[in-house]
Amino acid sequence: MISTFGVPIIVDKTLDEINVEEYDALAIPGGFEEFGFYQEAFDERVMALIREFNRQEKIIASVCVGALPLGKSGILQGRKATTYHLKNACRQKQLAEFGAVVTNERIVVDGNIMTSYCPETAADVAFELLKRLIGFDKMVIVKHAMGY
Repeated sequence: MISTFGVPIIVDKTLDEINVEEYDALAIPGGFEEFGFYQEAFDERVMALIREFNRQEKIIASVCVGALPLGKSGILQGRKATTYHLKNACRQKQLAEFGAVVTNERIVVDGNIMTSYCPETAADVAFELLKRLIGFDKMVIVKHAMGY
Protein backbone atom coordinates (compact mmCIF):
# COMPACT_ATOMS: atom_id res chain seq x y z
CA MET A 1 0.00 0.00 0.00
CA ILE A 2 1.18 3.50 -0.87
CA SER A 3 0.02 6.64 0.91
CA THR A 4 -0.38 9.82 -1.11
CA PHE A 5 -1.47 12.96 0.75
CA GLY A 6 -2.69 10.75 3.58
CA VAL A 7 -4.90 8.66 1.30
CA PRO A 8 -3.98 4.96 1.16
CA ILE A 9 -3.71 3.59 -2.38
CA ILE A 10 -3.48 -0.12 -3.07
CA VAL A 11 -1.43 -0.93 -6.18
CA ASP A 12 -0.80 -4.15 -8.08
CA LYS A 13 2.74 -3.16 -9.04
CA THR A 14 5.12 -0.30 -8.48
CA LEU A 15 6.71 1.50 -11.43
CA ASP A 16 9.91 -0.48 -11.00
CA GLU A 17 7.99 -3.77 -11.30
CA ILE A 18 6.26 -3.01 -14.60
CA ASN A 19 7.37 -5.06 -17.59
CA VAL A 20 6.13 -3.35 -20.77
CA GLU A 21 6.11 -6.73 -22.56
CA GLU A 22 3.13 -7.75 -20.38
CA TYR A 23 0.91 -4.86 -21.54
CA ASP A 24 -0.84 -3.92 -24.77
CA ALA A 25 -1.37 -0.25 -23.96
CA LEU A 26 -0.61 2.54 -21.51
CA ALA A 27 -3.37 4.88 -20.32
CA ILE A 28 -2.51 8.06 -18.45
CA PRO A 29 -5.29 10.02 -16.78
CA GLY A 30 -4.99 13.69 -15.97
CA GLY A 31 -4.65 15.12 -12.49
CA PHE A 32 -4.40 18.25 -10.42
CA GLU A 33 -1.20 20.15 -9.77
CA GLU A 34 -2.22 20.91 -6.18
CA PHE A 35 -2.40 17.17 -5.47
CA GLY A 36 1.07 16.39 -6.82
CA PHE A 37 0.14 15.21 -10.31
CA TYR A 38 3.15 16.74 -12.06
CA GLN A 39 5.60 15.67 -9.39
CA GLU A 40 4.52 12.06 -9.91
CA ALA A 41 3.83 12.18 -13.65
CA PHE A 42 7.18 13.83 -14.44
CA ASP A 43 9.14 11.26 -12.43
CA GLU A 44 11.97 9.85 -14.57
CA ARG A 45 10.62 6.30 -14.07
CA VAL A 46 7.33 7.39 -15.68
CA MET A 47 9.26 9.08 -18.51
CA ALA A 48 11.23 5.87 -19.15
CA LEU A 49 8.04 3.80 -19.12
CA ILE A 50 6.39 6.12 -21.65
CA ARG A 51 9.45 6.01 -23.92
CA GLU A 52 9.53 2.22 -23.82
CA PHE A 53 5.82 1.86 -24.67
CA ASN A 54 6.39 4.22 -27.58
CA ARG A 55 9.59 2.45 -28.69
CA GLN A 56 7.58 -0.78 -28.90
CA GLU A 57 4.85 1.12 -30.80
CA LYS A 58 2.23 0.17 -28.23
CA ILE A 59 -0.87 2.30 -27.83
CA ILE A 60 -0.53 5.23 -25.45
CA ALA A 61 -3.72 7.06 -24.47
CA SER A 62 -3.99 10.13 -22.28
CA VAL A 63 -6.81 12.23 -20.94
CA CYS A 64 -6.51 15.97 -20.35
CA VAL A 65 -3.15 16.92 -18.79
CA GLY A 66 -2.09 13.27 -19.00
CA ALA A 67 -0.56 14.41 -22.31
CA LEU A 68 2.01 16.56 -20.50
CA PRO A 69 4.16 13.65 -19.28
CA LEU A 70 4.05 12.34 -22.85
CA GLY A 71 5.36 15.69 -24.02
CA LYS A 72 8.01 15.89 -21.33
CA SER A 73 9.21 12.39 -22.22
CA GLY A 74 9.99 13.63 -25.73
CA ILE A 75 7.72 11.24 -27.63
CA LEU A 76 5.45 14.03 -28.93
CA GLN A 77 8.27 15.93 -30.64
CA GLY A 78 6.81 17.02 -34.00
CA ARG A 79 3.63 15.00 -33.47
CA LYS A 80 0.02 16.20 -33.26
CA ALA A 81 -1.44 16.21 -29.76
CA THR A 82 -3.75 18.11 -27.46
CA THR A 83 -4.26 18.69 -23.75
CA TYR A 84 -6.37 20.82 -21.38
CA HIS A 85 -7.69 23.72 -23.43
CA LEU A 86 -9.25 26.01 -20.83
CA LYS A 87 -7.55 28.65 -18.62
CA ASN A 88 -6.16 30.56 -21.61
CA ALA A 89 -4.82 27.30 -23.09
CA CYS A 90 -1.85 27.48 -20.69
CA ARG A 91 -1.44 23.69 -20.70
CA GLN A 92 -1.62 23.55 -24.51
CA LYS A 93 1.14 26.17 -24.60
CA GLN A 94 3.17 24.03 -22.19
CA LEU A 95 2.65 20.99 -24.44
CA ALA A 96 3.86 23.01 -27.43
CA GLU A 97 7.01 23.92 -25.46
CA PHE A 98 7.71 20.17 -25.28
CA GLY A 99 7.69 20.10 -29.10
CA ALA A 100 4.17 18.82 -29.79
CA VAL A 101 2.14 20.21 -32.68
CA VAL A 102 -0.88 21.24 -30.62
CA THR A 103 -4.29 20.83 -32.19
CA ASN A 104 -7.29 22.22 -30.32
CA GLU A 105 -9.54 19.20 -30.86
CA ARG A 106 -11.37 16.94 -28.38
CA ILE A 107 -9.27 13.89 -29.28
CA VAL A 108 -6.14 13.79 -31.38
CA VAL A 109 -4.66 10.52 -32.67
CA ASP A 110 -1.17 10.49 -34.14
CA GLY A 111 -0.01 6.95 -34.86
CA ASN A 112 0.05 4.97 -31.61
CA ILE A 113 -0.62 8.04 -29.43
CA MET A 114 -4.03 9.37 -28.43
CA THR A 115 -4.49 12.62 -26.46
CA SER A 116 -7.61 14.52 -25.40
CA TYR A 117 -8.30 18.01 -24.14
CA CYS A 118 -10.39 17.76 -20.97
CA PRO A 119 -11.80 15.33 -18.40
CA GLU A 120 -15.11 15.23 -20.28
CA THR A 121 -13.39 13.27 -23.07
CA ALA A 122 -12.41 10.35 -20.83
CA ALA A 123 -15.20 8.03 -22.00
CA ASP A 124 -14.46 8.79 -25.66
CA VAL A 125 -10.79 8.00 -25.12
CA ALA A 126 -11.72 4.77 -23.34
CA PHE A 127 -13.98 3.67 -26.21
CA GLU A 128 -11.33 4.51 -28.82
CA LEU A 129 -8.79 2.56 -26.79
CA LEU A 130 -11.18 -0.41 -26.56
CA LYS A 131 -11.80 -0.25 -30.31
CA ARG A 132 -8.08 -0.46 -30.98
CA LEU A 133 -7.55 -3.29 -28.48
CA ILE A 134 -10.57 -5.55 -29.03
CA GLY A 135 -12.16 -4.28 -32.25
CA PHE A 136 -15.09 -2.11 -33.19
CA ASP A 137 -17.84 -4.70 -32.75
CA LYS A 138 -16.82 -5.62 -29.19
CA MET A 139 -16.33 -1.96 -28.30
CA VAL A 140 -19.91 -1.25 -29.41
CA ILE A 141 -21.19 -4.05 -27.14
CA VAL A 142 -19.34 -2.57 -24.14
CA LYS A 143 -20.45 0.96 -25.01
CA HIS A 144 -24.09 -0.14 -25.27
CA ALA A 145 -23.88 -2.09 -22.00
CA MET A 146 -22.65 1.08 -20.31
CA GLY A 147 -25.64 3.09 -21.58
CA TYR A 148 -23.85 5.14 -24.23
